[in-house]
Amino acid sequence: MNNNELIVVGVDGAEGSRLALRWAVAEAHRTGGAVEAVTAWYWQGGVDGAMLAVTNPLEQQQHAERISAREVDALVAEFGSGIPIARRVVEGVPVRVLLEASRHARMLVLGSHGHGRLHHAVLGSVSDECARQARCPVVIIPVPQTEKVEEAAEPVLATP
Repeated sequence: MNNNELIVVGVDGAEGSRLALRWAVAEAHRTGGAVEAVTAWYWQGGVDGAMLAVTNPLEQQQHAERISAREVDALVAEFGSGIPIARRVVEGVPVRVLLEASRHARMLVLGSHGHGRLHHAVLGSVSDECARQARCPVVIIPVPQTEKVEEAAEPVLATP
């Protein structure tokens, strides 16, 4: 398979990334492509992105490995082992890791975290940064505020 069939999806354990992974797998199945689920991790001095205390970089990496395995294994359990998906856990800042992983991919799929304007204005977001900098189309899957996961809104497509 060439990279033009590859769909890279960011996986961080949040609901948005779970929806993004489901969408990416469905798209790969529809188009005959494959999915690479990428989880980025880096040592943040004692607290991970989910505000869980971790004591060292090895524990941070192991936590990222558990998140990646849990999310991919849940899809395999639901849809069977025939889904075209690979996992990769990479040390680095999420935006940089995802941009590099998707450098030659058909698309990058990310979940929005559904934060309000203040959060975005102060902290920015991985999905927004990737949409601005990616060399491939970026699909951002919104997190529904009141709907069930299965009734998620249509994705937003950003092209470079």
